Amino acid sequence: MKFDGIIFDWAGTTVDYGCFAPVKAFLDAFEQWGITPTLEEVRKPMGMLKIDHVRTMLSMERISSEWKRIHSRDWTEEDVQRIYELSESGILKIVANYSDPKPYVVETVNELRAVGLKIGSTTGYTDEMMNIVVPAAKKLGYAADCWFSPDAVGHKGRPYPYMIFKNMEALGLMDVSRVMKVGDTVADIKEGKNAGLISVGILEGSSVMGLTKEEYEGLSADERAAMDAKAEKVYKDAGADYVIRDIRGVLELVK
Repeated sequence: MKFDGIIFDWAGTTVDYGCFAPVKAFLDAFEQWGITPTLEEVRKPMGMLKIDHVRTMLSMERISSEWKRIHSRDWTEEDVQRIYELSESGILKIVANYSDPKPYVVETVNELRAVGLKIGSTTGYTDEMMNIVVPAAKKLGYAADCWFSPDAVGHKGRPYPYMIFKNMEALGLMDVSRVMKVGDTVADIKEGKNAGLISVGILEGSSVMGLTKEEYEGLSADERAAMDAKAEKVYKDAGADYVIRDIRGVLELVK
């Protein structure tokens, strides 16, 4: 199959191994309201528009019950907004520190460009966040040809496909069957499928897996295989066409 362009997610896919910047911001925001979410609860909605992420977490049975126990009332949309604002201000303070490209990203993207592919990006970050992390990642060797956040599409982020279509317009890509979406969350896969793209989930350093590089490399062969299989199932259940170990797998799919 011939491809003209690849549209990558940002954190957890091309930079920020394990997608830890948003995790820390959400944890801190909820803890300021007396609730300590589990990492699984934080990561399950990852990739969505950030305010939708907060709303989804508050709707989870355990968190909703905890909220009512602690605050003696059900949560409201005003609470969603307050926690969202806390998470936004929190991530802006730390996001520049989570801009390192993941292993193999710089050389793989260079190879993709060398064979004529255009490189786009979608993200759950806002424009303000991207204006911090994009220059930081560029200094370290990674830059997409263009990127779009939910701010560019009326805040209709993933799983809506509109950020992908903005990328395709900017890059001059005409045929959705010749564009690939690569991401590290369920929302990424759904975004790609809703746009009609071949959608690919990435294992190592993903939000779905949720491990640091040191943690992943410290696993035994059996533990690693079990983690890989669990993450692969999450992607496949979301509709992924392919699952790859790391970004180098994109080159194999293109070839």
